[in-house]
Amino acid sequence: MNQRRSNFVRLAESRTNKAIKAIRGIGNLSNRSSYEFTEADVRDIVNALNKEIATLKSRFEHVASGASQEFKLKP
Repeated sequence: MNQRRSNFVRLAESRTNKAIKAIRGIGNLSNRSSYEFTEADVRDIVNALNKEIATLKSRFEHVASGASQEFKLKP
């Protein structure tokens, strides 16, 4: 395997596993006995994640993408 491919595989596996772990951590927030949230909060979180997934897909498809913004919930 050439160096660029091995770097991609190594980093893709590591970063994907970190992203999966982070998403699972967000899922842990669904415990209503520990946290208070609204359906709008859930919708906003899911929409933000879906938007970033769409941006990720377009970058791999070589489509121009806009700058990503940091996610914030409304108070």
